[in-house]
Parts: sequence; C-alpha cells; structure tokens
Amino acid sequence: MAQINKSEKQLCVSLVPIFNHLEYSEQEEIAKASRSKTYDKKEVIFQAGDPSEYLYIVHKGKVKIYNLSESGKEQLIRILEPGNFMGELAVFTDEWLTSYAETIERTEICAIHKNDLKELLEDKPAISFKLLAESSKRLMSAEKTIERLSSQDVEMRVASYLLELAENATTLTTPLKVTLPMSKKDLASYIGTSQETLSRRLAGFEEKGWIHQTGQRKIEILDMDELIKLGG
Repeated sequence: MAQINKSEKQLCVSLVPIFNHLEYSEQEEIAKASRSKTYDKKEVIFQAGDPSEYLYIVHKGKVKIYNLSESGKEQLIRILEPGNFMGELAVFTDEWLTSYAETIERTEICAIHKNDLKELLEDKPAISFKLLAESSKRLMSAEKTIERLSSQDVEMRVASYLLELAENATTLTTPLKVTLPMSKKDLASYIGTSQETLSRRLAGFEEKGWIHQTGQRKIEILDMDELIKLGG
C-alpha cells in the first residue's frame, strides 16, 4: 500500500462535499491531519468487527460497501466513487464496524482519525451540518432500498434502479443514456437477486423495446413511460 503525496492529499480533501466549502488554508489543515494509502484491486480497507476509528475519503478509484449474511452471501450496500466518504459514524460512536469495504479497482484513500476529526468539528461547526446532511441522504437511500426489497418483485426493482440512474443523469440525450456504476454481479447483489436473473430481466426489457444495451454497462432508455409504469 503506497503513500500519496501532500498535494494529492490536498486534492482529496477538496473533493469531499463536507469539506469543499472551506477556505484553501482550512482544507490544507485537514489534509495535514489525514493519512493516505493506495490499495490494489479487491483489497479490503476495513471489515466487520474492526474498531470504528477513521473517516475514509475516496480520492481515486471505487470502493464497495457490503454486509455478509450468516451463510456468507454478500449484500451490497453502496458503491463509493471519488469524493465519497465512509466511516463517518466514527465521529459519533465507539461501536465496532458492521460492514466491509473492498476496492473494486486500484484506489487511493485519505483517512482522518476520529480524534482529529472531532477537533475539526469543534473548531468548524459548519462541517458538522454538512456531515449530518450527507448522512441523512444515505439514510433516505437506505430506506428506499429496504422498501424496494420488501415490496417489489425483481422486475420492478430493476425498473426502479434504471429510473434512479435516469433521474441522476448529468447529460441529457435522446434516447437517454445511463451507465451502470457497478458490475452486473454487484448490481444483482444490491437489488437482492442473482446475476442470471438480472441479465434475464434486462434482456426482457430489451425485447420489449424499453431499453437497448450498448455495452457491458451502458444502457439506452427507449421507453421511460413503460419503466415508470412498472417501477415508478
């Protein structure tokens, strides 16, 4: 696990929504308090049972957060990309971690120990509000996921997920193009089904003319109205 340099740490901090409103000198102060590491693909950053000690920031790469069932089955919780963070509960609790964080590709991480973070929050209360706002967004997302798993069949879950991607699309085209932010294996885990079932449902949507799969993870949405009827 290689270290990343000071300027890279500074950039890492500036990417994060809870810190990017601060002055450059304040971001520099936070960067000095952070520790940086580079992880290889499929390397575990933390696991259930580890002490909750750090706020982790993704600088480059991707990280998946997941739980394991008693049978060892993986349940994906979310995918983190540059600017996203994890482990924020370290600030508020001394509980042990209950989930796993594993890199999807080569990834650079900045980590801030909870003692340093608490000092920053006391000195700059605005960060606390940003942190709570981001945590609230995650709670809402988790509630949506629970509702989806408990009340929708697989076909509806797939449609709902595609609609979420469409809603968050940054580039509007006709037809609307979306990219799956994770592999189909991970997406299947996220929506609570098997990879084979997910592939069959996507193929079924394509046969009906609702979508067109243009690559491994790229999808054109051809009939938004039908997806809304099913999963909206």
